[in-house]
Amino acid sequence: MFLAAGSLLMSAQAELSFTGTVSGDPLDFTGEEESPQFKEFKNTGVNPYNGDQEALNKGYVIFATACSGCHGHLAEGKLGPALSDDYWTYPTNLEDKGLFETIYGGAAGQMGPQQGLLEPDEILHVMGWVRALQTEPEKAKKAVDTFEHRNG
Repeated sequence: MFLAAGSLLMSAQAELSFTGTVSGDPLDFTGEEESPQFKEFKNTGVNPYNGDQEALNKGYVIFATACSGCHGHLAEGKLGPALSDDYWTYPTNLEDKGLFETIYGGAAGQMGPQQGLLEPDEILHVMGWVRALQTEPEKAKKAVDTFEHRNG
């Protein structure tokens, strides 16, 4: 009985399997810098930065410099799809794990993999801001205002 409980505990802490959204191939995190938050995410599939205003502020800064050229200043869509509405090209992106897989591993069309361009922790920050657009729009707006105030 103790052996069964121990193996259950081990499997509960095992890393999830991450695969490319388009290819289905396993994503390889070898050589990536792994923050404690990314390690937690790999085990839970839930972004620990969701709802954290400081993380959302940082996420918007990264979004503004790395993503807005295609997805628009406020994620309204340009060359890439809007991220500020409730339509997702890939339904798996409704969950944090799926959104991470799409950003890290790339998508169809012009969205190349961000592996090697953004650290996994940076992707989690961006994801937190994108999620806030739907779940906590006042926090998402505050992150934009903070960025514009600093850089305006």
